[in-house]
Amino acid sequence: MSKNDVGTCSLMAEYLDRIGAGKVLVDRGPLSFDWTPPSLVGRNSELAYLASMFMGIGNDEVSGRAVVIGQVGTGKTVLTRRFGEDIIRRMEGIRKIVLSHVNCRNHPSTSQVLQQIALSLDSRHPERGFSSGEIIQTIRRNIRSRGLHMILVLDEVDVLVRRDSSDLIYKLLRIDEGKSGQGTISLVLVSQDLSLMGMMEPAIISRLGESNVMKLEPYDFNGLIGISRQRYEASCRPGSVSDEVLEKIGRFAAETGDARLSIELLEAAIRRAEMDGRGEVSVNDVMPSTIRAASVEPSQVDTLSIHQKLVLLGVCRRLRKEEVVSSGDARKLYELVCEEFGFKPRSYTTFWKHLKMLETEGLLEAKSANTSVGRGRTTYISMTNTAPATIGSRIEKEMTNR
Repeated sequence: MSKNDVGTCSLMAEYLDRIGAGKVLVDRGPLSFDWTPPSLVGRNSELAYLASMFMGIGNDEVSGRAVVIGQVGTGKTVLTRRFGEDIIRRMEGIRKIVLSHVNCRNHPSTSQVLQQIALSLDSRHPERGFSSGEIIQTIRRNIRSRGLHMILVLDEVDVLVRRDSSDLIYKLLRIDEGKSGQGTISLVLVSQDLSLMGMMEPAIISRLGESNVMKLEPYDFNGLIGISRQRYEASCRPGSVSDEVLEKIGRFAAETGDARLSIELLEAAIRRAEMDGRGEVSVNDVMPSTIRAASVEPSQVDTLSIHQKLVLLGVCRRLRKEEVVSSGDARKLYELVCEEFGFKPRSYTTFWKHLKMLETEGLLEAKSANTSVGRGRTTYISMTNTAPATIGSRIEKEMTNR
């Protein structure tokens, strides 16, 4: 390779220099959905309720049954993994427990699920040549001969049930029937389909126990902030993500209560900061998901202070006709609105604080860019999460009726 070729390759590869720069990010692992945190944010009562379904699990003849249901992003998978790891650690020296977690979306047939269970016990288990009944008994013999108890988690189990009915679940629930010794497998079914129990035969529902069904509610605003903070602290340099950034992430994700969305927003914001070569994530790095865009309910403005509403009203009036408004124009519009409704404008510093608060709440989006007149940079304000006319009309109506 010639010197010119080497120089060209070196120049072309400069864009790769940012990879691993780590000005913000230290460990990407905690930003993965598969990461199991050492403790769960906002799920203590749910963990306690799940534990109540496994009372007496220290006894060799006892097994547990649980059904965990909740929409996407409620933490079903991480909850069952955390519980499984915690109970293994708690039972150390009392009962030897192994955890097998099978995602039925990735392994949607009875034979595939059984193969994954068998492989978790014996990596040399043959892929073919056995019926489902034979594999179940092989699994049982392996567990019993080694003095183990298995906690089996069937995640997204509704996929399996729709494809192959609930026959496998029935067989797993009866794995010890007619055999010497009980308590071979504890079964945990996980699904985002709220109608899961309606897919089951009465005999299965009876064995699972209707009282062993737990529904996870979506996370609230504070829970989502807590999850984002936990992931940030585990993955980034201290001080690189502010409370203001975390609150904006929480606000965007709170509409759905989806923890996955909050993690997506955090990761994307960190990536933007890294790409710009900055060591700190800014509020402007947090942007609504293009796939699952957050939106603002008009009622959100009701809790704002008078002058926050006046600032927002001035911006809304301009954005009814234009895409963006500069911060300088926003100040002038605020002063005009104050005059219209008989209020004395606050100082520029206070005005700017109101703008930043409205941005944190997700009511405004602010981006710094080169000014169109003269030199320097200015801040341009837009509203991407709601209609300016709707918000403006709500505020105008309130001010008129005061």
